[in-house]
Amino acid sequence: MASWIQAGAQLRSELPSARSVLSSVFEWFGELALFCARLAKAAVTRPFEIRELIRQCDAIGAQSLPLVALAGAATGVVISLQTRDSLVRFGAKAFLPAVIVYSIIKESGPVITGLVVSGRVGAGIGAELGSMKVSEQIDAMEASAVDPLRFLAATRVTACILMLPLLTVAADFCGILMGFLATTLADPISLRLFFERGFKDMFFTDFIPPTLKTAVFGLIIGVVACFQGMRTSGGGEGVRRATTSSVVLASLFVILADVALVRLILTLFPVR
Repeated sequence: MASWIQAGAQLRSELPSARSVLSSVFEWFGELALFCARLAKAAVTRPFEIRELIRQCDAIGAQSLPLVALAGAATGVVISLQTRDSLVRFGAKAFLPAVIVYSIIKESGPVITGLVVSGRVGAGIGAELGSMKVSEQIDAMEASAVDPLRFLAATRVTACILMLPLLTVAADFCGILMGFLATTLADPISLRLFFERGFKDMFFTDFIPPTLKTAVFGLIIGVVACFQGMRTSGGGEGVRRATTSSVVLASLFVILADVALVRLILTLFPVR
């Protein structure tokens, strides 16, 4: 009986903390929704920051290209090595090029690109805007009649949306090319035959939806990183927390969004 009373007392003591955590989660999502509404309004308000947008496209797209290409190439090699033994065991070695192409284009390329960019760009945006927030640079911009949402957040979010599909194409290309090299080293096959087998049953709808869904990943990464950075407080420790939370939340939301988008794509574009 005493143990039951003790357990009940412990449960009652933990309930307030659980309620506070749940309240904090709902508060965070509410603030995020308000931030998105203000950001959408700022993004369509003149004057448009074209020069800053181009600079962010270079920082997010061009500077992320080597890392994304390397990740895509490594993915292609891993898929080739992992699937080859299984297909040989079942006498389906001829399907290896198609497996590599389909795996990279339809899922591995977009997801790897989204996670790599969320790690690099999400951390960069969170740290940059967090530093500007704690050093009161954002407050100084507001005092100078410059909208920080339009100049800082909208340009970065737009650049993420524009660059993610292009980076995905680069990751797909590098993954397929390195998959071919890994395949031909184990069992020589011509590049022409590899592409004929790989793209034989590939349709336009098999390539476009998985590539364009990364624009949603870019939206998620940009919004989360900007939101976490612009609500930073607490000096250097706050900047560290903002950077970490930007990467963790952006990566988590990218994975969750991928689940929903894959289901949506399969509904709109059923497998033939």
